[in-house]
Amino acid sequence: MTAAEDWLLDPSLAPSTGGRLAPLYAGAAEGRLTLPFCAACDLPLELEQQVCDGCGRDDVAWRDVAAEGTVHTVTVVHRRETGLVRAEDPYPVADVELTSGHRLLMAGRRPSAPPAIGTPVTVSFRFLGGVAVPAYDAAVPASGPPTPLPQESPR
Repeated sequence: MTAAEDWLLDPSLAPSTGGRLAPLYAGAAEGRLTLPFCAACDLPLELEQQVCDGCGRDDVAWRDVAAEGTVHTVTVVHRRETGLVRAEDPYPVADVELTSGHRLLMAGRRPSAPPAIGTPVTVSFRFLGGVAVPAYDAAVPASGPPTPLPQESPR
């Protein structure tokens, strides 16, 4: 694998950079995180959402947002698709709540241990078949996974 190849997926899985998500990929190509908002009421929208849940309008405005957030939840994927998934070991996928109010599911920029829920992360980019795709960067303690919360003792 060369430095330009993605650590996780085969380049044949690169997304199309046109269509509704063109602003996302155009921004990512320049190192910017560009996401959709309702042009009428400024509510953050899901990536392919066409109608605002808040005001019912269908005017979408894409703009750059801060590339930072917090891990809302994380899943460790154990399933491998031979020829498509390059990772040899299970890998985490995080649901990140961005400071902009958006939520994105993404893998890490490089292989790592799963981040703990509540971990602050920054969003950078992996390159899949030459296409920049959002990926999280998180500081995971060298000591391993987070310590479980103490259980309340029975009374």
